[in-house]
Amino acid sequence: MHRVGARGHGHAPVSERTVPLTAPNRLPLFPLASVLFPGGTIKLRIFERRYLDMIRDCARDSTCFGVCLILNATEPGAPTVPSAIGTRARITDFYTLPDGLLGITACGEQRFHVDRIAVRDSGLIVGDVRWLPDDTGEPVPAQHGLIATMLDNLLRQFDELPDDARLLDDAAWVGWRLSEMLPLDPCDRQFLLQMEDAVDRLDQLAQWLPRLGMGKGVDQD
Repeated sequence: MHRVGARGHGHAPVSERTVPLTAPNRLPLFPLASVLFPGGTIKLRIFERRYLDMIRDCARDSTCFGVCLILNATEPGAPTVPSAIGTRARITDFYTLPDGLLGITACGEQRFHVDRIAVRDSGLIVGDVRWLPDDTGEPVPAQHGLIATMLDNLLRQFDELPDDARLLDDAAWVGWRLSEMLPLDPCDRQFLLQMEDAVDRLDQLAQWLPRLGMGKGVDQD
Protein backbone atom coordinates (compact mmCIF):
# COMPACT_ATOMS: atom_id res chain seq x y z
CA MET A 1 0.00 0.00 0.00
CA HIS A 2 1.28 3.46 -0.82
CA ARG A 3 1.75 6.02 1.93
CA VAL A 4 0.75 9.28 0.31
CA GLY A 5 1.09 12.89 1.30
CA ALA A 6 4.58 12.39 2.71
CA ARG A 7 6.41 15.51 3.81
CA GLY A 8 9.31 16.91 1.85
CA HIS A 9 7.68 17.28 -1.58
CA GLY A 10 7.03 20.69 -3.07
CA HIS A 11 4.92 21.55 -6.09
CA ALA A 12 5.23 21.33 -9.85
CA PRO A 13 5.70 24.60 -11.77
CA VAL A 14 2.66 26.85 -11.48
CA SER A 15 0.80 28.51 -14.35
CA GLU A 16 -1.94 30.05 -12.19
CA ARG A 17 -2.64 30.08 -8.48
CA THR A 18 -6.24 28.93 -8.16
CA VAL A 19 -8.12 26.57 -10.47
CA PRO A 20 -11.72 25.36 -10.04
CA LEU A 21 -12.29 21.63 -10.51
CA THR A 22 -15.39 21.85 -12.68
CA ALA A 23 -14.05 21.63 -16.24
CA PRO A 24 -14.43 18.17 -17.85
CA ASN A 25 -10.77 18.17 -18.90
CA ARG A 26 -9.48 19.25 -15.49
CA LEU A 27 -8.25 16.78 -12.89
CA PRO A 28 -6.75 16.99 -9.43
CA LEU A 29 -3.40 15.22 -9.73
CA PHE A 30 -1.96 12.74 -7.28
CA PRO A 31 1.82 12.35 -7.85
CA LEU A 32 3.03 8.93 -6.71
CA ALA A 33 6.25 6.95 -6.85
CA SER A 34 4.43 4.28 -8.88
CA VAL A 35 2.49 3.96 -12.13
CA LEU A 36 -1.21 3.16 -12.49
CA PHE A 37 -2.23 1.43 -15.74
CA PRO A 38 -5.67 1.35 -17.39
CA GLY A 39 -7.65 -1.50 -15.86
CA GLY A 40 -5.28 -1.77 -12.91
CA THR A 41 -5.98 -1.10 -9.25
CA ILE A 42 -4.10 0.79 -6.59
CA LYS A 43 -4.52 0.94 -2.81
CA LEU A 44 -3.65 4.21 -1.10
CA ARG A 45 -3.24 5.31 2.50
CA ILE A 46 -4.44 8.90 2.76
CA PHE A 47 -3.39 11.22 5.56
CA GLU A 48 -2.50 14.68 4.21
CA ARG A 49 -5.26 17.30 4.29
CA ARG A 50 -5.10 18.29 0.61
CA TYR A 51 -5.61 14.66 -0.44
CA LEU A 52 -8.28 14.00 2.16
CA ASP A 53 -10.17 16.98 0.73
CA MET A 54 -9.58 15.70 -2.82
CA ILE A 55 -10.99 12.26 -1.95
CA ARG A 56 -13.98 13.86 -0.22
CA ASP A 57 -14.74 15.96 -3.30
CA CYS A 58 -14.37 12.96 -5.63
CA ALA A 59 -16.78 10.94 -3.49
CA ARG A 60 -19.30 13.77 -3.23
CA ASP A 61 -19.28 14.65 -6.93
CA SER A 62 -18.66 11.14 -8.35
CA THR A 63 -15.51 12.41 -10.04
CA CYS A 64 -12.00 11.05 -10.52
CA PHE A 65 -8.42 12.12 -9.90
CA GLY A 66 -5.28 11.60 -11.95
CA VAL A 67 -2.29 9.50 -10.95
CA CYS A 68 1.10 10.63 -12.28
CA LEU A 69 4.54 9.22 -11.59
CA ILE A 70 6.84 11.52 -9.62
CA LEU A 71 9.82 11.95 -11.91
CA ASN A 72 12.18 13.12 -9.17
CA ALA A 73 11.19 10.56 -6.54
CA THR A 74 14.85 9.89 -5.64
CA GLU A 75 15.49 13.52 -4.68
CA PRO A 76 14.11 14.15 -1.17
CA GLY A 77 13.09 17.73 -0.59
CA ALA A 78 13.04 18.67 -4.28
CA PRO A 79 9.87 20.18 -5.79
CA THR A 80 7.51 17.49 -7.01
CA VAL A 81 7.75 16.99 -10.77
CA PRO A 82 4.83 14.83 -12.03
CA SER A 83 5.04 13.08 -15.37
CA ALA A 84 3.09 14.60 -18.23
CA ILE A 85 1.21 11.35 -18.95
CA GLY A 86 -0.88 9.70 -16.27
CA THR A 87 -4.02 7.65 -15.73
CA ARG A 88 -7.45 8.69 -14.49
CA ALA A 89 -8.34 6.89 -11.26
CA ARG A 90 -11.87 6.15 -10.04
CA ILE A 91 -12.39 5.31 -6.37
CA THR A 92 -14.04 1.91 -5.91
CA ASP A 93 -13.75 1.39 -2.15
CA PHE A 94 -13.18 3.25 1.13
CA TYR A 95 -12.08 1.71 4.42
CA THR A 96 -10.49 2.57 7.74
CA LEU A 97 -6.99 1.21 8.25
CA PRO A 98 -5.78 -0.31 11.55
CA ASP A 99 -3.99 2.96 12.39
CA GLY A 100 -7.25 4.89 11.94
CA LEU A 101 -6.27 6.53 8.66
CA LEU A 102 -8.35 6.47 5.49
CA GLY A 103 -7.62 3.82 2.88
CA ILE A 104 -8.99 3.73 -0.63
CA THR A 105 -8.91 1.43 -3.64
CA ALA A 106 -8.99 3.05 -7.07
CA CYS A 107 -9.21 1.62 -10.59
CA GLY A 108 -7.23 2.97 -13.52
CA GLU A 109 -9.27 4.21 -16.48
CA GLN A 110 -8.24 6.40 -19.41
CA ARG A 111 -4.76 7.82 -19.94
CA PHE A 112 -4.25 11.57 -20.23
CA HIS A 113 -1.60 14.13 -21.14
CA VAL A 114 -1.20 17.14 -18.83
CA ASP A 115 -1.05 20.34 -20.87
CA ARG A 116 -0.93 22.78 -17.95
CA ILE A 117 -0.76 22.57 -14.20
CA ALA A 118 -1.65 24.89 -11.36
CA VAL A 119 -1.52 24.69 -7.58
CA ARG A 120 -4.46 25.44 -5.34
CA ASP A 121 -3.97 27.27 -2.07
CA SER A 122 -4.10 23.90 -0.26
CA GLY A 123 -1.12 22.68 -2.29
CA LEU A 124 -3.20 20.33 -4.45
CA ILE A 125 -1.86 20.15 -8.00
CA VAL A 126 -4.53 20.46 -10.71
CA GLY A 127 -4.01 19.69 -14.39
CA ASP A 128 -5.72 20.67 -17.62
CA VAL A 129 -5.52 17.41 -19.55
CA ARG A 130 -6.02 15.92 -23.00
CA TRP A 131 -7.51 12.44 -23.04
CA LEU A 132 -5.41 9.88 -24.90
CA PRO A 133 -7.15 7.28 -27.08
CA ASP A 134 -7.66 3.74 -25.82
CA ASP A 135 -5.71 1.09 -27.72
CA THR A 136 -7.93 -1.87 -26.82
CA GLY A 137 -9.43 -4.39 -29.23
CA GLU A 138 -6.36 -5.52 -31.16
CA PRO A 139 -5.65 -9.25 -30.72
CA VAL A 140 -2.35 -10.55 -29.40
CA PRO A 141 -0.23 -11.30 -32.50
CA ALA A 142 1.06 -14.82 -33.01
CA GLN A 143 4.66 -13.90 -32.21
CA HIS A 144 3.58 -12.88 -28.70
CA GLY A 145 1.40 -15.87 -27.92
CA LEU A 146 3.86 -17.10 -25.30
CA ILE A 147 3.75 -13.72 -23.57
CA ALA A 148 -0.01 -14.10 -23.22
CA THR A 149 0.57 -17.62 -21.86
CA MET A 150 3.04 -16.21 -19.34
CA LEU A 151 0.42 -13.73 -18.14
CA ASP A 152 -2.18 -16.49 -17.93
CA ASN A 153 0.16 -18.49 -15.69
CA LEU A 154 0.89 -15.48 -13.46
CA LEU A 155 -2.79 -14.69 -13.05
CA ARG A 156 -3.55 -18.30 -12.16
CA GLN A 157 -0.90 -18.22 -9.45
CA PHE A 158 -2.64 -15.25 -7.81
CA ASP A 159 -6.15 -16.49 -8.61
CA GLU A 160 -6.79 -13.32 -10.62
CA LEU A 161 -7.97 -14.67 -13.97
CA PRO A 162 -10.42 -12.25 -15.60
CA ASP A 163 -14.09 -13.15 -15.81
CA ASP A 164 -13.91 -12.54 -19.55
CA ALA A 165 -11.33 -14.95 -20.97
CA ARG A 166 -11.24 -12.96 -24.21
CA LEU A 167 -9.12 -10.34 -22.44
CA LEU A 168 -6.19 -12.73 -22.62
CA ASP A 169 -6.23 -12.17 -26.39
CA ASP A 170 -6.46 -8.38 -26.10
CA ALA A 171 -3.01 -6.96 -26.84
CA ALA A 172 -3.56 -3.81 -24.76
CA TRP A 173 -4.96 -5.65 -21.74
CA VAL A 174 -2.16 -8.24 -21.80
CA GLY A 175 0.45 -5.49 -22.07
CA TRP A 176 -1.03 -3.46 -19.22
CA ARG A 177 -1.24 -6.43 -16.87
CA LEU A 178 2.33 -7.59 -17.58
CA SER A 179 3.57 -4.01 -17.24
CA GLU A 180 2.22 -3.88 -13.69
CA MET A 181 3.10 -7.46 -12.67
CA LEU A 182 6.68 -7.80 -13.93
CA PRO A 183 9.52 -6.53 -11.67
CA LEU A 184 10.17 -3.32 -13.59
CA ASP A 185 11.59 0.01 -12.53
CA PRO A 186 8.94 2.78 -12.24
CA CYS A 187 10.59 4.67 -15.11
CA ASP A 188 10.26 1.58 -17.30
CA ARG A 189 6.59 1.30 -16.34
CA GLN A 190 6.12 4.95 -17.23
CA PHE A 191 7.77 4.35 -20.61
CA LEU A 192 5.27 1.55 -21.28
CA LEU A 193 2.35 3.73 -20.18
CA GLN A 194 3.39 6.38 -22.68
CA MET A 195 3.58 4.00 -25.63
CA GLU A 196 0.64 4.52 -27.98
CA ASP A 197 0.50 1.14 -29.72
CA ALA A 198 -0.45 -2.07 -27.89
CA VAL A 199 1.66 -4.35 -30.09
CA ASP A 200 4.69 -2.06 -29.76
CA ARG A 201 4.25 -2.37 -26.01
CA LEU A 202 4.34 -6.16 -26.26
CA ASP A 203 7.45 -5.89 -28.46
CA GLN A 204 9.14 -3.81 -25.75
CA LEU A 205 8.17 -6.23 -22.99
CA ALA A 206 9.54 -9.13 -25.04
CA GLN A 207 12.87 -7.30 -25.37
CA TRP A 208 13.07 -6.73 -21.61
CA LEU A 209 12.17 -10.27 -20.52
CA PRO A 210 15.73 -11.70 -20.89
CA ARG A 211 17.15 -9.11 -18.50
CA LEU A 212 14.47 -10.14 -16.01
CA GLY A 213 15.52 -13.77 -16.34
CA MET A 214 12.23 -14.57 -18.03
CA GLY A 215 13.14 -14.51 -21.71
CA LYS A 216 13.39 -18.21 -22.45
CA GLY A 217 10.86 -19.22 -25.05
CA VAL A 218 9.37 -15.78 -25.63
CA ASP A 219 11.73 -14.31 -28.19
CA GLN A 220 10.11 -12.62 -31.15
CA ASP A 221 10.21 -14.30 -34.55
